[in-house]
Order: sequence, then structure tokens, then C-alpha cells
Amino acid sequence: MNTDAELADKRLASHLKALVEDAEELMNATAGQAGEQASEARSRLAAALDSAKTTYQRAEEKTIAAAKATDRTIRGHPYESIGIAFGLGLLIGVLIARK
Repeated sequence: MNTDAELADKRLASHLKALVEDAEELMNATAGQAGEQASEARSRLAAALDSAKTTYQRAEEKTIAAAKATDRTIRGHPYESIGIAFGLGLLIGVLIARK
């Protein structure tokens, strides 16, 4: 059972990974550019890229830990988990039927 926070973490990690890949491509594409502004921009981009990589790794680790914790909880309390899932499904079904 994934919570909204876990899904948001997964989406964030995915977006950060894509951002890092795009930034690396941009740095490689502008490697031949000369000039003080280009050099300064590349150094700022490199710093931002390192920060994004660190954030991505933390988000990935956090998502994995949350998934493992959820799995342990469900395995530790299978009948309660089924009951909660059933109850939520029933509640959502009733709410949708009312509209």
C-alpha cells in the first residue's frame, strides 16, 4: 500500500534524476564554449548538479526505506491490512456512488 507521500517521493526522485541527466547533457554540449560567463555558468551548474544528485540519492533511499517499512507492516498485520483496504475501498465506493 503506497501512501501519497511515498508516491510523491518516487515522482520527485524521478524528476530529479531526469534533471540531473539533462544538466549533464547541457554541460557536455557547452564544454567547448569559452568565456568568463560560460565558465561561471558551468561552475554554478556543476554545483547545482552535485546538490541535485545528493537530493536524488536521499529521496531514493527514503523511498526504499518507506516501501520496506510498509511491507513489514503489512506482513506483520495481514488481516488488519486487508480490513483497512476493504474499509477504504468501501468508503470510496460509497462516496463515488453518492455523486
